[in-house]
Amino acid sequence: MAGIVLAATGCTTMPMEESGTLTSYSNLGAQKSKLGKKRRLFVDGDYLSQVRTVRIIPASYTFVAASKVKTPADRSLVTNALDRALCVALSDRYHLVPPDRQADLTVRSVITDIVPTNKRVAAAATVVSVGGGFALPENIPVVGVPRIPFGLGGLSVEAEAVDSRNVQRAAMMWGRSANFLQDKPRYSEVGDAYSQATKFARDFSRLLIKGREPRMLDLSLPSGHRVRSWFGGKPKYEACEAYGRAPGLPGALSAKFGLPPQWTDKRGKTPG
Repeated sequence: MAGIVLAATGCTTMPMEESGTLTSYSNLGAQKSKLGKKRRLFVDGDYLSQVRTVRIIPASYTFVAASKVKTPADRSLVTNALDRALCVALSDRYHLVPPDRQADLTVRSVITDIVPTNKRVAAAATVVSVGGGFALPENIPVVGVPRIPFGLGGLSVEAEAVDSRNVQRAAMMWGRSANFLQDKPRYSEVGDAYSQATKFARDFSRLLIKGREPRMLDLSLPSGHRVRSWFGGKPKYEACEAYGRAPGLPGALSAKFGLPPQWTDKRGKTPG
């Protein structure tokens, strides 16, 4: 019965269990879920409104999560994408400094679980979605062809922002599974985790910038520097160069045809 339900919804399920990586869990609110995404969060908006400088400690893995990814290169690919997206997004409001510099706020993220993508199913899904999309008549307004709802991956993350005295000022437990309508298949065991990492970074950065729980649907336009960064341009702050430049159009085309993200993602120098 569980298998039938999962097939119908077209997604995996990601756990939301406390892994011990946060300074405190007592501040977190109740779990909320929508479209395969779960989250619990806390934010001290009054304090965050006074913050000027932010540093990002490179994301890491719990032992359990790391054991589910076969290669160090794949592990690094996911954490680097997460850190890069966080750095660029937080630059909208804060001045980003390198990890070895003092700052008003320190952000740290830990990947607590990963469900690997089934590469063979993803390859088949790419053939169906890309080929089917090209076969549709031009006058039919379709966003995309649904993905085969099997072998989907996912990601769970715990993250927090602490002040200079290590007092927690914001925290989030977050988990999202890929779904067959919104997430493109890619021939990589971390293809879905790579995509979910940037989605997590978007949610957590919005929490810190707004100082309150962000809406599930954000219709605001991206800033000029974020658009420039997406196209592979120079980031607003030098600290973000450590994570490399975004893949831009080559990355978008690579995703369209289901190619592995590591083919176009030029990672920075941060350890994975």
